[in-house]
Parts: sequence; structure tokens; C-alpha cells
Amino acid sequence: MRLLFAGSPAAAVPSLEALLGSRHEVVAVLTRPDARVGRGRTLRPSAVGAVARDHGLPVLTPGTLRGSEPAAEIAALGVDAAPVVAYGMLVPAPLLGMPRHGWVNLHFSVLPAWRGAAPVQHALMAGDEVTGASTFRLEEGLDTGPVYGTLTETIRPTDTSGDLLGRLATAGAQLLVSTLDALEDGALHPVPQPAEGVSHAPKLTVDDARVRWTHPAHVVDRRIRGCTPAPGAWTTLPDGSRLGLGPVRPVPDVTDLGPGELRAGKRDVLVGAGTGAVRLGDVTPPGKRPMPAADWARGARPAPGTVLGHDVPTTQDAR
Repeated sequence: MRLLFAGSPAAAVPSLEALLGSRHEVVAVLTRPDARVGRGRTLRPSAVGAVARDHGLPVLTPGTLRGSEPAAEIAALGVDAAPVVAYGMLVPAPLLGMPRHGWVNLHFSVLPAWRGAAPVQHALMAGDEVTGASTFRLEEGLDTGPVYGTLTETIRPTDTSGDLLGRLATAGAQLLVSTLDALEDGALHPVPQPAEGVSHAPKLTVDDARVRWTHPAHVVDRRIRGCTPAPGAWTTLPDGSRLGLGPVRPVPDVTDLGPGELRAGKRDVLVGAGTGAVRLGDVTPPGKRPMPAADWARGARPAPGTVLGHDVPTTQDAR
């Protein structure tokens, strides 16, 4: 089949590469416009855009898919299907029926669970033991279309969202290729999603990544891992500045530290939670690179009884 591949971040690259090695022909790539990044505000393509250009593929980067110009450009390609992986823009209704087999989306959850922009992060924060990926036909609703196929993936106790997404991106690429193979062969028809089991995974904000030390240690652990590497978990120091937090380890048998209370030893740094405590891993002090928490504490010399995140509101739900 002739394909238009739509995707933007690094998690979509394995799917593009798998399709380039398949029996199908990727005739063009649709991705987010180049963006300015870094201190120098250098204009750079998306991860998918960079790979597409390396392969000499035509790259479409419209600021919106609405209007006659993007529709005409896509129609002129004459594609049979448009596989989508984390493209990042809404596909308007007039375009949904344009390819013969529609827009085939790879989503990183087992639908109807975790519909939305951040399914991997929310699965981790909720304490799910298993997640997966689904291929489905795009329709106007948010991740509501009928499903072609699924796979499952065990969530490991120390997984970050980056770890888990990496595995799902690789396994999901093969699921996407298999789905398109079966569609071309006429051997596959989508199945409507059940009405039960629906959950939502909106994009995480910076405030979502702020640790609430009143939550139990295992909830703190899951939230930090879910926000690693993005948007990046953090707390506040007594002076109000931010301390970035890498993955931690729950220490349930430590019960003499209040929420946010810090205890720095020679080899580790503990912080109290609502129940139990956590052992800090890497931290990122203001204006510095990540470093082991014990190294930071040796330089910062926090006073006994120092409390992290003392100014944080307590409205965020504990899961």
C-alpha cells in the first residue's frame, strides 16, 4: 500500500523505520513544524521529520490540517492508508475518509483504557501492572475509534515512562506493520471499543509533576517514575527554589520522618512521605546538572529538620 506516515516525537521513529522496511511504500511524512529549541533557539525538525529527511522522503509540516491547502496536498498523494503515531495534531473530519483504509493510529495503551495524550505516564502513576498498545481507525472522538489489534506489556517495578514508552514504541511498530499487512490482505476488520473500562490520560502539566509528600511513599514513587523524563518531577527547597527529582525507592519501614522531612546521611538521603519514606536517587539542584542525592546533600548541607515542598497545596489526588 501507498502510505502517508504521520508522527512527530522519538517514540514514533521505530514505526516509521519499520514501515520503511516493510512491503509497503511510505510516499511522504506528515509531522509537526520545525520548532526552536535550546538556549540558542535553533530551529530543528521533529524526530520523525529528521529521520524522514535522512531517507529522502517528502516532509509535510503544516501548522494545521484545517483548510483546503493541506487537504489538497494530502489528496494529491493518492495514499491507501495513513498510519499515525503521536502526530500531535487533530485530524479534521473531512480528511478522515480520504485514504481508502483511513488513518490507522498506534496508541500506547490497551483501549479503551487511557485515552488521551499521556497514556504511558498515567498507567504508571495509577499503579497498573500491565499496559500495552492498540491500533485503531481514527474517528472524530478522542481515541474512540474501532480497534484492529492490541498487544500487552508488563510494567516493571522500576519502570519510568521513558523506559516503558521505549519498549512499547518498538513492539508497537511491529503491531502497526502487521495491522497494515492484514488490511491490505482484506483479513482484518476493526472491532468497536467496549463502553466499559474507559479512562482518560490528559497531557501532564508541570504542576502534575510536583511531588505531594503527604501522599504514601508508593504513590510518590509512581508519580516520579511517571513524570520521568517528562515533564520531570520536582519539589521545592525551603527557599522556594526547585529541586528536580529522579526516580526514588520507597522505604516503608522508615516511619519517624514527617511528610517532606529530609534526613541526609553519608550514603543516602531519605524524605518522609504520608506513610513511610523514600530514598532519593538523582536530584537536579537549581542551575546544575543531575547528581546523586548524597553528593548534593554534602554540598548543600541541609539543616536537620529541613522540609521539602512545605508550600505545596494538598489538592492533588493520591492514587
